[in-house]
Amino acid sequence: MAHRLRIHHSARGISYTPDKKYVAARTCTLYAFPMAHTYTQIHIQVVFAVEGRQNLIRSEFREEVQKYISGIVRMRDQKLLAIYCMPDHTHLLVGLRPDLALSTLVQAIKDGSTDFVNRRRWFAGRFGWQGGFGAFSYGHSQIDRVVRYIRNQPAHHARMGFRAEYLQLLRRFGIQYDEKLIFQ
Repeated sequence: MAHRLRIHHSARGISYTPDKKYVAARTCTLYAFPMAHTYTQIHIQVVFAVEGRQNLIRSEFREEVQKYISGIVRMRDQKLLAIYCMPDHTHLLVGLRPDLALSTLVQAIKDGSTDFVNRRRWFAGRFGWQGGFGAFSYGHSQIDRVVRYIRNQPAHHARMGFRAEYLQLLRRFGIQYDEKLIFQ
């Protein structure tokens, strides 16, 4: 169905009003045909580190943390394609809907999982995530490879540390960075 919109031109600019009549100035009618649905395919790998890059996510708690993060993603109506929590950092691959900003989702994940870990009291002190995160976008044809990469994090990190991996991702995606500020 088309929606009729009257546009009123005046000295103060153009004002848009639905089907209102104007006494002065020129008026024309436009017809807008809005799309019925929004179709997107947004796949983002998100990487963030434990505060101070400490090895705090122990293997016996990893699955619980991953399930909790999965629930946060699901409650935000997003699709989690892969997750792996290493002791000092986490990788996620998310199918992101366009109605939620990535930074909002990541903040919800960090806040929620921080509270979850701290309530469990798995270790002395407070758990927290580093302030920033990395985000890397992928096309549909790359999804299977990225899922395998995330699920095979332990084998990958037997060959390469997190710092080298993260810098490699930044370089591969052409993201400018200041190495002094990355791992604060």
